[in-house]
Amino acid sequence: MIYQKTIFFYLITVLFALSSIVQSMNAAPKREFRGAWIQCVNGQFIGMSTEDMQQTLRFQLDELQKDGVNAIIFQVRPECDALYESSIEPWSRFLTGKQGKIPSPYWDPLQWMITECHKRGMELHAWINPYRAKTKNTNDLAPNHIAIKHPERVFSYDGLFILNPGIKENCNYICRVVDDIVSRYDIDGLHIDDYFYPYPVAGLSIPDDRQYQQSPNGFKDKGDWRRDNVNVFIRQLSETIHKRKPWVKFGVSPFGIYRNKKNAPEIGSHTNGLQNYDDLYADVLLWINNGWIDYCVPQLYWEIGNKAADYEELIRWWNRYASKRPLYIGEDVERTVKHADLQNSNRHQLQAKRQLHNQMRNVSGTVLWYAKAAVDNIGNYGTAMRQNYWNTPALHPLMPFIDNKSPNKPKKLKVIMTSDGRVLFWTAPKGKSWQDKAVNYVVYRFEKGEKINLNDASKITAITANTYYKLPENSFNKKGIVYVVTALDRMSNESKGTKCSIK
Repeated sequence: MIYQKTIFFYLITVLFALSSIVQSMNAAPKREFRGAWIQCVNGQFIGMSTEDMQQTLRFQLDELQKDGVNAIIFQVRPECDALYESSIEPWSRFLTGKQGKIPSPYWDPLQWMITECHKRGMELHAWINPYRAKTKNTNDLAPNHIAIKHPERVFSYDGLFILNPGIKENCNYICRVVDDIVSRYDIDGLHIDDYFYPYPVAGLSIPDDRQYQQSPNGFKDKGDWRRDNVNVFIRQLSETIHKRKPWVKFGVSPFGIYRNKKNAPEIGSHTNGLQNYDDLYADVLLWINNGWIDYCVPQLYWEIGNKAADYEELIRWWNRYASKRPLYIGEDVERTVKHADLQNSNRHQLQAKRQLHNQMRNVSGTVLWYAKAAVDNIGNYGTAMRQNYWNTPALHPLMPFIDNKSPNKPKKLKVIMTSDGRVLFWTAPKGKSWQDKAVNYVVYRFEKGEKINLNDASKITAITANTYYKLPENSFNKKGIVYVVTALDRMSNESKGTKCSIK
């Protein structure tokens, strides 16, 4: 009988341990990049008044915040133009309907978005298209547009205008534009997407023979020469950003396939599609391994089981080869809910994709393509994120290669009764430089007597830039509550906590 009881209690202990492990695996991570792209190039804002566009963006931000999003990647330069005040490039037609036209009533969308995102505890990453100078449907360019001022530095390709990557002045020009943005705006990141050399079109060749013949730079193969042009640009852009503001994160969102196995047997993926390295002349792994970029967001827009580009194959490939910098996955909301789960045809692929994310030790975030699809809640995608996968707040992944020193902890934590109810106040810690100044605070809530565990994201009640937090009236009980507040610096390094008990 004693032996049976011993076995019984042993089994209970094992089952309890397994249950805890399963719960921890399913629990949302405390640190995760949860981004969404807000694009303008689809024309969603053309014809809107200032008030209407602000109302639309405000609604999108509110809904995305409920979904758990903690970073917005906002398109501010789609074709060598600007959705911000610039003395270098013209106002974008995707804002005002006509390139060069000043918005009326006047406003600065980038500055407005920075303010609105920071109010919600979100990062704002300014998204530019570096080389694209004209999209297919743009017909009228402003007098101060680069293609009008310097047509010799632009080539035409399939209805597009492209700043020729083989001309060094273009590299310097783009870096000048970026330096202007970084120096004048309090952005958290500078983001570029997958447009380097143009996507190849059958029967069309890139007209850069003259530049290659004039300055081959020691390369006998034009493909290697083109890749070097882009490599030089990426390195210079990274140096430009970090020289101006070391804390601004430089991110790239490349096409989802690096190389196919048939082109690169040793490193290629089992795919059969367009390639960064061979077709767009973008050697993304070189940038990651050399530390020229701070994060990478490959666009894995396909479904699990796609014959040419299987999502599962690609997320495993990027997890394996792109681990030297934070890796986030670009997800297509519409395609995810359009395709059925291979194991259960009654549901779409969101659950299966999230399970793959959890299995990848080097994947530390997701970026949704695109924000409006999530806001529109296609296939209940947004509902699933806010109720299940992103139902607890998350801090941003660490970047110790930029800064790994934590700020000092907040001081003088106390509760004061105000006309608006009880408010928790604290004093910001002292900091001399950007590395140790607090810019945000994390508020945790625990029951009296409960073990203080700051690794439990479910205990986070707020991430805020304020030095106060209004206590919810329904959050009190007879036993008492313990609040813990920590400080975050610009790189999301977290301080030790300061406690305050409330009876």
